[in-house]
Amino acid sequence: MTSSLRKPHSRVKMIVLAASAGGLQAFIEILSALPANFPVPLAIVLHRQPDRVSLLPEILARHTKLRVKQAEVGELIRPGTVYVAPPNRHLVVTSNHTFSYRNGKRIRGTCSSANPLFETAAAAWNAPIIAVVLTGGDADAAEGVQAVKARGGIVLAQDPASCEVFSMPLSAIKTGAVDLVLPLKEIGPTLISLTAEQTAA
Repeated sequence: MTSSLRKPHSRVKMIVLAASAGGLQAFIEILSALPANFPVPLAIVLHRQPDRVSLLPEILARHTKLRVKQAEVGELIRPGTVYVAPPNRHLVVTSNHTFSYRNGKRIRGTCSSANPLFETAAAAWNAPIIAVVLTGGDADAAEGVQAVKARGGIVLAQDPASCEVFSMPLSAIKTGAVDLVLPLKEIGPTLISLTAEQTAA
């Protein structure tokens, strides 16, 4: 992590990540770098076909020491777990720190979209969260990262050299809300550094 990025003033409550084209390998790279006692819950959105059975949790679980599962309605968000958004619903965080689904129209052409997850997670926690925008070919998460930043959170984006498609990180960077643009291999270690003083519950 570069010295220009200060650690959050209080405990990070959640990390939200989004990707599209090339996102599977990006998530594998990041999750494989995190230790089994990583102290923060993670929720991820990967754009994929909504009419197919999702094997994403099972695939990711092979590459991480953390628990991986699809987020369920009413489920209490717990540290050390990776929650996967379903491919055909918008995943949101409630004020009770549980998950819910939001049906509706595609947002920036996608469902599940990063924006509802990022925006509701930022609003639900009275503490910083971290948002990560990874490789992808659209502008999803542009509004969401601004909501995270407005509530004192930290925003990371993947750099162009390590992206399969740079459009999604670029749209986030253009908002002015991104704190660091990093090579993919540095994102996992940066998340560890930002949460190093926390202990898993």
